[in-house]
Amino acid sequence: QVQLQESGPGLVKPSQTLSLTCTVSGGSITTNGYYWSWIRQSPRKGLEWMGAIGYRGFTYYNPSLKSRTSISRDTSKNQFTLQLSSVTPEDTVEYYCARSQTVRLTTKDLGSWGQGTQVTVSS
Repeated sequence: QVQLQESGPGLVKPSQTLSLTCTVSGGSITTNGYYWSWIRQSPRKGLEWMGAIGYRGFTYYNPSLKSRTSISRDTSKNQFTLQLSSVTPEDTVEYYCARSQTVRLTTKDLGSWGQGTQVTVSS
């Protein structure tokens, strides 16, 4: 059974770049047909899909975040990474990584999810 685990700093200063890593076990990020997403959740907006990297390495982004978001992968470590630039206090939310068979993932009822990590943007 695939398992995903988010890691990264819990505190980031405004205007800096947030970087989170998702470590995958029990399955390869290059397995045919799967997409590896970053999603965030806030009380105000609910679940917001940020973007994904597919099994072939192609990336897909939410248009509303595309200018600030970059997703990459390290196949040797079976990890994929989120970078979110120019963060503001509004980026203070819970961040999740997940696997699914669709590019966009907006419900926890589908796919496999990590446990999530809280990030706070504050000086």
